[in-house]
Amino acid sequence: MDTIHYISSELLTLEIVNDILSQGKKLALSEEARANIIKCRAYLDNKMQDNDKPIYGINTGFGSLYNIKISNNDLSKLQENLVKSHACGTGNEVPEEVVKIMLLLKIQSLSYGHSGVQLITVERLIDFYNNDIFPVVYQLGSLGASGDLAPLAHLSLPLLGEGEVYSDGFRQPASKVLNKMGWEPIVLQSKEGLALLNGTQFMSAYGVHVLLKAIKYSYLADVIGAVSLEGFDGRIEPFNEHIHIIRPHKGQIVTARRFNELLEDSEIIAQPKKHVQDPYSFRCIPQVHGATKDTIDYVKKVFKTEINSVTDNPNIFIESDEIISGGNFHGQPLALALDFLGIALAELGSISERRTYQLISGLRGLPPFLVSNPGLNSGFMIPQYTAAGIVSQNKQLATPASVDSIVSSNGQEDHVSMGANAATKTLRIMENLERILAIELMNASQAIEFRRPLRSGEFLEMFIKLYREEVPLVSEDRILHYDIETTIAFLNNLQLDDAVIE
Repeated sequence: MDTIHYISSELLTLEIVNDILSQGKKLALSEEARANIIKCRAYLDNKMQDNDKPIYGINTGFGSLYNIKISNNDLSKLQENLVKSHACGTGNEVPEEVVKIMLLLKIQSLSYGHSGVQLITVERLIDFYNNDIFPVVYQLGSLGASGDLAPLAHLSLPLLGEGEVYSDGFRQPASKVLNKMGWEPIVLQSKEGLALLNGTQFMSAYGVHVLLKAIKYSYLADVIGAVSLEGFDGRIEPFNEHIHIIRPHKGQIVTARRFNELLEDSEIIAQPKKHVQDPYSFRCIPQVHGATKDTIDYVKKVFKTEINSVTDNPNIFIESDEIISGGNFHGQPLALALDFLGIALAELGSISERRTYQLISGLRGLPPFLVSNPGLNSGFMIPQYTAAGIVSQNKQLATPASVDSIVSSNGQEDHVSMGANAATKTLRIMENLERILAIELMNASQAIEFRRPLRSGEFLEMFIKLYREEVPLVSEDRILHYDIETTIAFLNNLQLDDAVIE
């Protein structure tokens, strides 16, 4: 297996990113990328030698200070000052796995030869990635326009020997790690600070991270929902393909087909039913789960475009001999997509909690709260409270961030996307969904035991057996917090087939 991923102009897909991360691949520049970076930097150096005209961000101030011309003697200092002054992040630290993706995506964006950075700058970012040296970045500070300025400033500080990093499992000064590795701090040249700070890699990294989780948990929502359907003695008819062919949303069709596969040869689903219909939380699984699948597909397309884009400013076009200031750093496409994804994930949690509620209600031959001797035992009464509280929080978090904008930089930056807030809260929704589905699995796996000796389909029985090795059946009251946490860990540790990611 190839242990190196070569940065190039070939499309970077979500599947490739997942492969890089899951296989622990190192990064290296392709010859094409090296040539692009060197050629663009040489063009900019030559351009600046004979140029007295102001070019935004290269020999001018930034934001509303764009009209202030900077001496050629101060261009390096200008870029260094930019990185330091913009490192104003605060709040919780960005998870290490997201910082790793930020490095990957920043390297990719700088490799196209439209940013004017030095080759050594990109190579140092690759050194950080390959040696698991992760800058300390904070979640709060970006408006999602002009790029993710504050987070990317913190990502870039260690290039200068400033800021802090995680290395060898410890948080420590970047200067100490650079000294240990024998690396000199980078001396930024004209435009480099702006190239590093302008960009959408904070939002993009969060989006990629959440999408990889969302794809997995969309699948697991189907599997867990199928266990719930069996535990509730539900009907198979709502998953009949004829229903979905006449309303052919892709996600709906895929969900129905998956349930038929999961329930194939199930003795429970095949037994005669006393009830004519199931509640919506069971009967409408194809429609609800399917809509989330379609949302994920849409958001994947947005992020596939973004992670293969140049998002700093200004952009350098050697062929046409132009340096053009525009707005590719504006995060509106990502902000809208992240809000959409957050809403869709919140709905997976909402319908999951409703299935949990039905399972504990003492219906269809199930004991109240899924426990023997109810009354003496409260059984699964309170996990549903927990799920309901989390679902309510997700509804609050699903309020779109992208509809907000606050003027900044003395009115020069008068519309922003707030995509960074959309990114961080969508990850919170995703993590909450993991907890909600874990609680549903606890209830569903308990309920299905009351259908014995009948058995479900082969795959579901194997899935339940694996789960039971981690979380035993509840025969009398115990501290269920530990069961919830163990179930979350069980789901997180499951490795899905690559076909599910695709």
